[in-house]
Amino acid sequence: MTSAGEAAPTGGPRVVATGVSKVLGEVTLLAPTSLLVEPATCLVIRGRNGIGKTTLLKILAGLIEPTSGEVRIDDRPADERDQTLRRRVATLLGAPAAYRDLTLADHLTLIDATWGGELASCEDRVHAALDQLGIGDLAERFPHELSSGQGQLFRLAVTLFRPSDLLILDEPEQRLDTQKRDLIGSLLRDRQRAGTTLIVASHDPRLTEAIAGEVLDLGWGPSELADEADDTADE
Repeated sequence: MTSAGEAAPTGGPRVVATGVSKVLGEVTLLAPTSLLVEPATCLVIRGRNGIGKTTLLKILAGLIEPTSGEVRIDDRPADERDQTLRRRVATLLGAPAAYRDLTLADHLTLIDATWGGELASCEDRVHAALDQLGIGDLAERFPHELSSGQGQLFRLAVTLFRPSDLLILDEPEQRLDTQKRDLIGSLLRDRQRAGTTLIVASHDPRLTEAIAGEVLDLGWGPSELADEADDTADE
């Protein structure tokens, strides 16, 4: 997908987490976890609900500070306030901000302007981005008029459209049927081939097989992984 504005640096960053954890009072949201993601590779994170996948992604993105350990994106500490990293890192961690009085096309146009896109080619790039996710015919709709699956595709469009070479995505397959999940897998493979580093939390074995170079299982044994695969197959 063509990104808005100036391109992110060629080749995604290397991401290293060393013993990161998150504890609130007596509650452990994430047990100490270490990982390494090489540039232009994809790590898929799996685990049962509540094990800390989303917390780990937020720490990797620099959105929250770990209780222990550290994360480095190339040679920089993960910190969303770092302007250099903000240009490199795009995240889908919950629903991004949306405005009732802006259409889907308006939202992407706003992103394009924010990141310094060329005005002359903006409309073409916006519609190409929506078309690529199969929602080009919804360009003039408002976010609150979308179905659950259409809304997820719109959130993905918002995330993928802005400049980045590190994508951190929390269950991008949510609310999507098999055909759309396959489409997302194809788009993410294309981004990786273009040099983007990917870190994705997913419950979907099919998506995992399509995109993962490495898999990190949080707190699961083999029997629990088999149960998760069976549950996903029944969706």
